[in-house]
Amino acid sequence: MTTIDRMRNIGISAHIDSGKTTLTERILFYCKKIHKIHEVKGKDGVGATMDHMDLERERGITITSAATNVAWAGRSINLIDTPGHVDFTIEVERSLRVLDGAVLVLCAVGGVQSQTTTVDRQLRRYNVPRIAFVNKCDRVGANPFKVRDQLEEKLRHNAVLLQIPIGLEAGHRGVVDLVEMKALTFEGPDGEEVRAGEIPEELRPEARKRRDELLDAASLFSDELTEAILEDKVTPGLIRQAVRRGTIARKLTPVFLGSAYRNKGVQSLLDGIVGYLPHPGEVENEALDLEAGGAPIKLAADPSLPPVLLAFKLEDGPYGQLTYIRIYQGRIEKGTELRNTRSGRKIKVGRLIRMHADAMADIGEASAGDIAALFGVDCASGDTFCAPGLNLAMTSIYVPEPVISLAIKPVDKQSLGRLAKALNRFTKEDPTFRTHVDPESRETIIQGMGELHLDVYVERMKREYAAEVETGPPQVAYRESITARVDFDHVHKKQTGGAGQFGRVIGYIEPLAEGAYEFRNEVKGGRIPKDFIPSCDKGFRSVLRKGELIGFPVIGVRVVLTDGAYHEVDSSDAAFQAAAIGAFRQAYRRAKPQILEPVMKVSVEGPVDFAGAIFASINQRRGTIVSSVEDGAFTRVDAEVPLSEMFGYSNVLRSLTQGKAEFTMEFLKYGRVPAPVAEELARIAAAGKG
Repeated sequence: MTTIDRMRNIGISAHIDSGKTTLTERILFYCKKIHKIHEVKGKDGVGATMDHMDLERERGITITSAATNVAWAGRSINLIDTPGHVDFTIEVERSLRVLDGAVLVLCAVGGVQSQTTTVDRQLRRYNVPRIAFVNKCDRVGANPFKVRDQLEEKLRHNAVLLQIPIGLEAGHRGVVDLVEMKALTFEGPDGEEVRAGEIPEELRPEARKRRDELLDAASLFSDELTEAILEDKVTPGLIRQAVRRGTIARKLTPVFLGSAYRNKGVQSLLDGIVGYLPHPGEVENEALDLEAGGAPIKLAADPSLPPVLLAFKLEDGPYGQLTYIRIYQGRIEKGTELRNTRSGRKIKVGRLIRMHADAMADIGEASAGDIAALFGVDCASGDTFCAPGLNLAMTSIYVPEPVISLAIKPVDKQSLGRLAKALNRFTKEDPTFRTHVDPESRETIIQGMGELHLDVYVERMKREYAAEVETGPPQVAYRESITARVDFDHVHKKQTGGAGQFGRVIGYIEPLAEGAYEFRNEVKGGRIPKDFIPSCDKGFRSVLRKGELIGFPVIGVRVVLTDGAYHEVDSSDAAFQAAAIGAFRQAYRRAKPQILEPVMKVSVEGPVDFAGAIFASINQRRGTIVSSVEDGAFTRVDAEVPLSEMFGYSNVLRSLTQGKAEFTMEFLKYGRVPAPVAEELARIAAAGKG
């Protein structure tokens, strides 16, 4: 077992295409976890180790977070490579929930980009300390000094350079270590030989200037370093100690430089991971005590205490469900009894696994601070497992609401069962992927975080389940209503030999301000027997299910029954139901019916610079802006927008704001459809009937 101070749980996070997976591949190589470097795009037919899905290798993107364990400088590092694309944000959320530190990767050319802002927000949400790695210093236009400034200006980090580059673009050869004041170059075919030498003459003034900045920033976290600066007795050890304190307190962001693709600077970054990011014992973790009404209780990263662990990710593998766990307290081994505090079910630990991408190795035990995996455990993502006798729950993972949906249907009967299995598995694995059957259109609707998100799942249904499916836009749930009060007087009479049918209903219909339907009985003197009053109500309810304008349900109607007539022999339940149906249809067209559409409450958040573009995008969608608030560099716009206008908005918003804005929406009310839209809907409905 690794002692807790020699463990690190680290995530690699960044904007898409910043080089996270390439960096992870180099880390695996230098830590001797793999023996040959492969590239992300899979030009050699293999692809990066951590992108183990065929879809990931084909598209050259990370879709699911992948975990591995490496060793560096006598430390055990649990490493998770997370996706950069905003559509797969849940993979980042659930990884950050269980990590103690992160490496924020930035492109030396692009700097702080759209998803960098989102990832940084997620890191702050879970109080994760981070170090920054400015990658791609070999690219044309690389400027790591500009990136450091952007970290300060755009993300409000106290970012401090621990290195400066030796050459940039095609001339990038290595870095100057400002702690040791040495020049580091990375030799050998794969950059595996790190050579320390004298700082080139032309770089010494810049190195001295940047080192003074480093000392100024670090001395705020160490009185010993402040004294040493005054006495001119600064040592690398004092600098590291101060930088570590500032980093763990999340008040300092050390910045490293390099080019993962050119094999430069990765070993220095690994030194930074073990030197500056916290071990599990230095991170405060809380659970909620369910016996005390959810009061917070601190957990100790102590293997001798009763175990508490969180299931943060599920994966359906070839051998059954794989449950990724983070142990916060205690230790577990084969046969350890645990209780799921959500369901109350008890389990015994069977096979205990340490993951390396899609490969796995059996381990005998795991203790506080470890990230491992269990086989054959029936649970949901976010469940807490405790020793019997404890009743704790870890705070749940933040799950954003889906923003886009598609209708999906199987092409043939064989695909029907396969589609059901796929949907069952994917909804269990991914809390942001949801599915339901629309009660009106009977379509199966899938929901997700973006078009790429749903596109990937549709592709996985075809590949992994051989489910041939077709997709199409879901039907908007329109409604119909009335705008005027209209009287009715309708007689239902039918004589077919033997007992006939007779029922007469008199009254009026009028608009109802709130609610879908209301029935009032104001019949006096037994003009309609009490036994037949519910029959009238039933008849009116049945006709409301399908309006006559476009065939959608009718809402906002009050029916008042004032009079009527019956026949001793021919009146019946069916006769009065039919009379009510006829009466409503008689009155409906005269009551000036209208089409209503669902109106959503939409909140858009993004940088102030894009406020004008956000306003314009809402106005173009028949939206009404309710309020807008500026908070520092960010703006929030609240609006009411018809649902039919919101399809595809996620992609439009990303395009308008360079991916820097996010939005949420929820149902607010039904609103009147403008006349031109109503005419088009009526035309489509008529064509459908024809």
